[in-house]
Amino acid sequence: MATGKVVVEKVEGKSTATSCFSKYPLKFILPRKVAPAGTDGDSISCEFTIGDGCTAVITTQSSTKVYKAIGSKCSEQLLEARIGSEALLVVVPDPVTCFSTARYYQKQIFRLVSDSNLVLVDWITSGRHANGEKWDFDFYKSINNVYLENDHPLFLDTVLLEKRNIQSIAERMQDYHAIAMVILFGPKLRLIQKQVQENVKNMMSEQLQISYGFQRHKSESSSRNGFMKPEFIASCSTFGPEGKGVVIRIASDSTESVYNFLRQQLAELEPLLGQSPYA
Repeated sequence: MATGKVVVEKVEGKSTATSCFSKYPLKFILPRKVAPAGTDGDSISCEFTIGDGCTAVITTQSSTKVYKAIGSKCSEQLLEARIGSEALLVVVPDPVTCFSTARYYQKQIFRLVSDSNLVLVDWITSGRHANGEKWDFDFYKSINNVYLENDHPLFLDTVLLEKRNIQSIAERMQDYHAIAMVILFGPKLRLIQKQVQENVKNMMSEQLQISYGFQRHKSESSSRNGFMKPEFIASCSTFGPEGKGVVIRIASDSTESVYNFLRQQLAELEPLLGQSPYA
């Protein structure tokens, strides 16, 4: 049985949660979802049904904290959502923050029809910097799968970060402290998709020019070549029939810069939601 279940339907022309259930360790507070801190071995399973023409937003009040694991126990969070015709689901949580030795597994499945709309943000930070922790957890796996009618795969994605004997997660991630993925899919989001793609193109062009200029300066001033690694990296690509979907991938040396990026790029959602995400 699912730990939580929400059904959103049109009532007198408004998107309304007509059914809402949750049990420990999950708690829903309408109109927002509140995800609890992940204790050792917690397992959370959520189901959402967004009816035709409805709009729903899933967010959190703070980062999802995954505490230290005992033995091989792994905290789990599973989410499955069905999005109806001309409906919009926006999933904009704060990042996952894994404590030292934590183990975390997440799987999110979204089932759409051809004119459904989805905004999904999925991201993780390097850990508790105040405690000197940087990518110090043992295991993190996040799966995001999006399907069209008849379970036709539209977007399948997995991120796996696992401690290894040869090279630590921190060594592989180098100076970056946050990684994120943003999915934009559906006819209601076409203008936002176009704007975000243009913004990312301009942003990275500027970043690479700065890095190239630094490298050229170092080459002219000394015999050793230098390269200034960008503090913020973002890329865009399309997916799905006729490129109806856009995925943005981000790596940054600070959590705040990712927040700033999300605020700016998702601000155009305000007319659809009544408020801008991460405002």
